Amino acid sequence: MSAVGVSAQKAAPARSSSAAAPPVGVVTPDVPHLPFTMDGGTKVFRLRAEPVRTEFVPGRVVDAWGFNGSVPGPTIEATEGDRVRIIMENRLPEVFAPHWHGLEVPVEMDGTPGISQPPIAPGESFTYEFTLRQNGTFFYHSHMAMQEMMGMIGFFIVHPAAAHQPAVDRDFGICLQEWMIHPNNTVPNTLAMEFNWLTMNGKAAPATTPIVVKRGERVRIRLINMGMDHHPIHLHGMQFVVTGTEAGRAAGPFGMRENTVLVGVAQARDIEFVASSPGDWMLHCHLPHHMMNQMASMVGPMMVDPGAPSAKVSGYPQDMWMPMDHLAGKKPELLGLPANWTGAMMGMMTLVRVVEPAMFDEIARLRAAGREARS
Repeated sequence: MSAVGVSAQKAAPARSSSAAAPPVGVVTPDVPHLPFTMDGGTKVFRLRAEPVRTEFVPGRVVDAWGFNGSVPGPTIEATEGDRVRIIMENRLPEVFAPHWHGLEVPVEMDGTPGISQPPIAPGESFTYEFTLRQNGTFFYHSHMAMQEMMGMIGFFIVHPAAAHQPAVDRDFGICLQEWMIHPNNTVPNTLAMEFNWLTMNGKAAPATTPIVVKRGERVRIRLINMGMDHHPIHLHGMQFVVTGTEAGRAAGPFGMRENTVLVGVAQARDIEFVASSPGDWMLHCHLPHHMMNQMASMVGPMMVDPGAPSAKVSGYPQDMWMPMDHLAGKKPELLGLPANWTGAMMGMMTLVRVVEPAMFDEIARLRAAGREARS
C-alpha cells in the first residue's frame, strides 16, 4: 500500500530529499507482481501467455487472455541498469509475440512477429534478454492486434537508481482497458468499436480496490492505456502535475497543474500530487459512457415502461442510481465508507482515499491480517 500528499497545516513526515534515497515500490491494486530469480547478475522473469478466466465484478465471468493467470498481466518491476531475461512461454491456441512498449532494446528483442523474430508457436518459448537503459512507466503487450483486445498487457516499471525529486511517498499503477461482452457471453468481442465494460486493473467499479494514502504524503499514479479509446482521467478534490509519459520522465520543473489528463491509446501518463485534502475522492474516466457499464447500443441503455408515471416526464429516465455495496467485497481499503457509497461507482472508476495516519495504520493492519490468514 502506498500514500501521498502534503497538508498546509499538518503535513506528514516527508521522505528524505537525499539524492541517494531509493525509490518506493509500485503498487498495482488487484494485479500481482511478477517474481524473479537471479542468474549471476541477470534478473530472470518467467511469463506465460495464456487464456485467463477472470471476473470484472463478482459474478461477471470473462474468458480473457492474459499472462500468468492475471488480466492485466503481472507487474514487472526493475531498476535502470539491470540486465533482465524474460522467458516467454506461449500457452495460447495461436501464434503470439510480446512487445516491450517504450523500451529501447536491440531490434532482435523487440517482439515484432515476422520482422524482428518468428512468432512464438503454441507450446513454444522465446527468451528475451536486454539491459535496461531508461527509467519510467513502460508496458508489455501482445503485438497481435486482436490479442491486445483480449486483455494482453502488463506494466513494466523501471525505477531510477535514486528517486526522482521531489520523492514520492507512494507509487501506484493503473491499467485502463475497455471490452465489448455481449449478454449471455463470456468472450470479449474484439471486432467491436463500442464498449460496455470499462476496467481499471481488470476490475470495474465498484470492484476496483481504492488507493489509500495518508494525508500529507506525495503520491504518484502511473496510468497506461491499451485499448481503442482515449480516456480523460479526472481526479476530484486535488490538482496534479504530469511528470512522465511512455517515453519516461518528463523534463521539469513541472509548473502546469491539472486535474484531468488525457491518456491516449498506447500512452502512459505519470501524475503526481500532494494528498492535502482528507476525504474519499473519485478518480475516473470522464467520458460519460465510461462512467457506467452496459452503455452500448447492442446491450443498453435502460428500457422504459411507457405506462409508468415517470414516463410522463419527457426524456426520463436517463441516469441510474444503483448502490451495489455487495459487489465491492469486504476489502480493508473500504473501511469506513458510508452505506450506498457504490451508487454512482460504475465503469472506469476508483477512489483515492486520503486518510489520517490512524486510519491508514488500521487499514494496513487489516491487510496484513488478511495476508497472514491466506498464507
